[in-house]
Amino acid sequence: QVQLVESGGGLVQAGGSLRLSCAPSRRIFNMKSMGWYRQAPGKQRELVAVISNYGSTNYADSVKGRFTISRDNAKNTVYLQMNSLKPEDTAVYYCNMKDWNDFNYWGQGTQVTVSS
Repeated sequence: QVQLVESGGGLVQAGGSLRLSCAPSRRIFNMKSMGWYRQAPGKQRELVAVISNYGSTNYADSVKGRFTISRDNAKNTVYLQMNSLKPEDTAVYYCNMKDWNDFNYWGQGTQVTVSS
């Protein structure tokens, strides 16, 4: 069974930056999209950013201009560069990969905490 392995979370002060990475334990073929979601305490999981197989991107309004999603197809890896972090960005961030059968793979989550 494929597992998504995330890294890069941690504690940072407001205004700081973090970079998240996510790679599968083995290559996923017929990949459709890669993305990042987050879930803050007491809130529903929400989409942060997604990148399609063709490279098109979509961002939540709350992170536009601050976060950048990218992918390395050769490494089957997705990244999330987070700049100008705010306390409201504090959440568990989950990596997601979807194939053309619309099967979803999820990471275990990585904590991002932004202090004020």
